[in-house]
Amino acid sequence: MSARKSKSEATELVKMSTLAKLSGVPAATIKHYLREGLLPPPAKRTSRNMAFYDPELVSRIQSIKALQREHFLPLKVIKEMMEEGHAMVDSEATTAASIAKVLQRSAPKQSRSRAELLESGVAEGDLEMMKSLRLVSPDGSGSEEEYSGDDLALLRLLGRARKVGISPEMLPTNILADYLEAIRALVRTELALFRTGVVPLAGESLGDLAEDATELSEQLVVLIRRRLLLPTLRQLEAESAGKSKTAKKRTTKAASRKR
Repeated sequence: MSARKSKSEATELVKMSTLAKLSGVPAATIKHYLREGLLPPPAKRTSRNMAFYDPELVSRIQSIKALQREHFLPLKVIKEMMEEGHAMVDSEATTAASIAKVLQRSAPKQSRSRAELLESGVAEGDLEMMKSLRLVSPDGSGSEEEYSGDDLALLRLLGRARKVGISPEMLPTNILADYLEAIRALVRTELALFRTGVVPLAGESLGDLAEDATELSEQLVVLIRRRLLLPTLRQLEAESAGKSKTAKKRTTKAASRKR
């Protein structure tokens, strides 16, 4: 047997109850962090209901809880920041907290279970596709899934679209991936401009400016989209007509050559 042990072997692993006691965070909350992918899976599992964890997770658990409690950040925002390796400097924490406040104010306050959403007209295939795109992330799993906030608003919107006759053939759910990429590029541009233009000059007003900018940018995007709809439609029609003329000319030339 090797004298050198792996990190997990060298560290005395602990049960969930001990992890909760060391971190000061309830076991139910830690389990939720695990389901949401904010924490790695157990370092060791001896049975279906018995798992052991690395005690070094304590600081991470406490950090996540602090970001929720002190900065009002939703778990989705915390997870994205951790995945992208962002350091939680004061300006970023303030900006994220301010954006989260705006999102929470405008999002539906109630929640709906998976069964309730399916009964209300949301197709199961649509729901699963939205989950795979990470446009929605329920609390719980299986039959205990609960949807709230903007997740609920998105699913209700898609359900209404189906009810008025916009079928999956007209609007397949997987096309949302294209929307997602286009809007992600827009959001990255917005945030990059804010971080380079507003943050360095905002001083103590950063929180208020971040809230105002979040609300104003949503209105700006809606108005610019409205402004572009008809001109873009005309452009598409002109391009289509141009292609038709080109195709017709080619057909005529091909026919004359045969003669």
